[in-house]
Amino acid sequence: MDPAEVEFIAEKEHVTIVPNFALDMMYLIGGDVGPFNPGLPVKVPLWMAVNLKQGQKCRVIPPDWMDTEKLQEKKQEETDSRFFTPMPSQHYMEVTQLLLKCATDDIPHADEIRTLVKDIWDLRIAKLRSSIDTLLKSDATHAKLNHLTLMELNTVRPFLTKALDQMHVLRSNIYGRIQSTQE
Repeated sequence: MDPAEVEFIAEKEHVTIVPNFALDMMYLIGGDVGPFNPGLPVKVPLWMAVNLKQGQKCRVIPPDWMDTEKLQEKKQEETDSRFFTPMPSQHYMEVTQLLLKCATDDIPHADEIRTLVKDIWDLRIAKLRSSIDTLLKSDATHAKLNHLTLMELNTVRPFLTKALDQMHVLRSNIYGRIQSTQE
């Protein structure tokens, strides 16, 4: 999966908007949305919130976790832990990028939020690379990595699968030579 496909999946997450128009319930394949009443919050898929915001039809209310204090706590928790910690959203990076791209004016402290999410991402990717390095240097055949998001997994997937294939080939050659010398 490439990042665009992961972003497409993330766009199904629901966010709250405050519309400035009126519309009855919409019956979509992915579920019912609405009704829309001016000034009353309503949950919609992220793709719809982005579309409506771009058309100046709503104001986006950022998710609860998209708060500088909560993100600072999450960053500290991730820094203090050897293991991956659960993220407030399975698509925290994609949601942040999409909302900050189209609704910066609706998100308080947008620049600080962007920096904190990037810091959390960098911490987690560094931890993931370290885990992969440890796995490849060990004789292990599998690893358990809890609390990774889809985007994080897909960031290292191409490298990891090739590295594991090469390790398998090398180990097969070494074990094959050892067995042939023992016979």
